[in-house]
Amino acid sequence: MQMMMTTMTLNKNKVLLGLSGGVDSTTAALFLQKKGFDVTGFYFEVNEGRTEGAKEAKKVAEELNIPLIIFDTSKKFKEIVIENFLNSYKTGKTPNPCVICNPQIKFNLLIEHANQIGAYYIATGHYARIYRNSETEKYFVQRGANEKKDQSYMLYRLGQDVLSRLIFPLGMSKDKEVIREIAHENHLSNAEKADSQEICFIDDNCNYVDFIDARGYSAPFGNFVDSDGNILGRHRGIHCYTIGQRKGLGIALGKPAFVTQIDPVTNNITLGSNDDLMKTEIYSYDNFFAESNSDVIPSHFGDEFDCYAKVRYASKPAKAHVQKSSGNKMRITFEDAQRAPSPGQSVVFYDGDIVIGGGFIDNF
Repeated sequence: MQMMMTTMTLNKNKVLLGLSGGVDSTTAALFLQKKGFDVTGFYFEVNEGRTEGAKEAKKVAEELNIPLIIFDTSKKFKEIVIENFLNSYKTGKTPNPCVICNPQIKFNLLIEHANQIGAYYIATGHYARIYRNSETEKYFVQRGANEKKDQSYMLYRLGQDVLSRLIFPLGMSKDKEVIREIAHENHLSNAEKADSQEICFIDDNCNYVDFIDARGYSAPFGNFVDSDGNILGRHRGIHCYTIGQRKGLGIALGKPAFVTQIDPVTNNITLGSNDDLMKTEIYSYDNFFAESNSDVIPSHFGDEFDCYAKVRYASKPAKAHVQKSSGNKMRITFEDAQRAPSPGQSVVFYDGDIVIGGGFIDNF
């Protein structure tokens, strides 16, 4: 998405920070202030009519003594992020809303509003770092120092226009409890606030299936089948299941059974063993490489390269070979089989701890 341009002179001492009201973004603001930055907070309202999050952001902005911009992006968020979420589940995919939101909503708006107030830098409370290659003058996302909290996987689709102006103040923080201690020391009211839920637009008292059903995106009932196509029972709609799922299937086979494939064409869900979930080869589509700022593999890689790759946020990077395939897809071959790569999730490529790029996992 094209960024809004500005003729205003941008101040490199001024930074616009995504301020959610949580302890991470609040402490990120503290770090920036201590480094001498003039910080302005920016709160994204993604749920129309909801005010609780904005109130929390206002409170911590007052405690930090910084100005706060509250911007209602609920309409665009619904059109881009929520619609993708609903359609993905209905077509047998497992979406990751943050991967869609970050480049198209969150960081796009941060750049636009930074330009408007004359701030050169933007920042968030993500646990990641920015790496600048001094030879090519290209910018990359780098894994955070806190391996357990590292969020680089979610950020692989950010382009040079964002990366070149982005600061991650928590990137070198190795311990979340230290972040909370700093918040306590500075008398911040949200020091013990629980971490936010993964799906920010779904209430804590509502699960994702109920959310989908309430919006009329339910899929019809269908058959559970085995790998040979034999019918094992009935399922409640493909939107109710994800690859690798074992619990909540509502079917007893006398042995552990996992969802190994979801077919939106036949409306069948295949059940199998844990071994059936292990894959050494997958394909990705709609790829993005930070260096080329597009789906084009950087020229020095050629049409194929070796790297480390992650097939989901919580998985560990694994040795892989990436090769250009037909239709702008990438073929990824792993040295060791990966468990339950899921269509709709992302496969992210790393050179050491530097994010090269990635793409969405295709149907098998």
